[in-house]
Formats: sequence, structure tokens, C-alpha cells
Amino acid sequence: MKTKIMYIENKSFGHYGPAWIGFVEFSKSGQTLYFNDKALKKLKRPEYVANYFDIETGEEYWVSGVKKNGQNRHQFGGGKIMLDKNSVDEYLKLVDFNSIDVNHFEIVEFITMDKRRFNTIENSKTEYRDNSYHATFYDNNRRKLILDI
Repeated sequence: MKTKIMYIENKSFGHYGPAWIGFVEFSKSGQTLYFNDKALKKLKRPEYVANYFDIETGEEYWVSGVKKNGQNRHQFGGGKIMLDKNSVDEYLKLVDFNSIDVNHFEIVEFITMDKRRFNTIENSKTEYRDNSYHATFYDNNRRKLILDI
């Protein structure tokens, strides 16, 4: 599995949702990424605000590469970005500044995860409830993902 430094923003709160920058790990297929005890799967029909969803909660996320100018937040959004302490050096190599601005970033430590939990979720049988174009998100079989909560 390959790792890469990425920008991740929870879009459930609009442009002011929690956001992170740090190393993510991609699945072999590249359809799922893992970070901070979350598993995000690519949306089958990405929207302009979200391109991944959390397989546990269904919350939608925007995931992209890190912008070299440091302007990862949407122009109408705001809030501090949580920067994983293990990726600070790599992040500074990618952007056009020499230090972390504490007005825009909060240094955190990503939680390590047990991927077996996500394998159980992804391998559980899903139900057909909405196979329409308007369904919010789909699993790999193009069925709407139903979470057993």
C-alpha cells in the first residue's frame, strides 16, 4: 500500500468542516484511503463538494493533493487545518513557506488504526434500497451503502 501526503476536509459542515493534512495510506485498488482511524472510499459519482465518503458514518469528504501555495481551504471556507506532526517536514518541503503558521494550522497526531474493522464493514452484505442516480453514495457493486447503526 502506498502512502502520500494529502488534504482531507469533512464536507458535512460545508466549507467550515474539520480539515487535515497528513499521510494517508491507499488500498491496493486505490479506491479506499486510510487516515486518522478513518476509511474513506471514492464516490462513484463525485460531486463538486465531495469525492469520498466515510464507510462507517457516510459523511462526505473532499480529498486532494496539497497545494504548493498553502491555500487548501475553499475560498469561502475557513478554520484551522489539523496537520499531522509526522508529516510536518514533508509538508514544508511541498509548500512555499519555511514554518507552520499557528494561525492556520494545529499540529496533531493522527490516530493509528486497525484496518480489520474496515474490512468487516466493507465485506458485509449491503441492501438494495436506492439504486437511482440520486442515491448519495455507492459501494463497489453500485448499490447504495446502508450502514447498520
